[in-house]
Amino acid sequence: MDFSSISIVLIGSTFGLMLRIFIQNNFKNSIGFDIQNTSIVNFLSSFFLGILVALNFINNEILVLIYSGFLGCFSTFASFIYQLFILFKKRKFLRLFFHYIEVIIFSFLFFYLGCYVTQFF
Repeated sequence: MDFSSISIVLIGSTFGLMLRIFIQNNFKNSIGFDIQNTSIVNFLSSFFLGILVALNFINNEILVLIYSGFLGCFSTFASFIYQLFILFKKRKFLRLFFHYIEVIIFSFLFFYLGCYVTQFF
C-alpha cells in the first residue's frame, strides 16, 4: 500500500468515525422506539454499502476511500460483538439471540434496499 492509499483510508475513516460518534450520541432517545445506537449505525452502513455496490465504482481510490476508510470505521462490528458479550455475561440468552438475528437480518435488508433504491437513479 502506498502513501496516497493510506492517506485516503485515513481521510475516509476520520469522517466515518465522526459520523458514527455523532449518531451514537445524538440518536439516543429521538427515534421513539427501543433500538441500540450501534444497530442504527450498522443498518445505515449496510444501506450505504448496498448503494455503493449497486453503483459498481471502477475507480480504485473511491473504493479505498469509501469501503475501507469510511464504511470500515463507520460500521461497528466490534461494538456489536461487545453487546452480544454483555448479554451473554448477564445470561440474557433470549435477548442475545434476538439482538443477533435483528442485526443480521436488518443489515441484510438495508443492504438490499440500498441496492434496490439505486436502480431508480
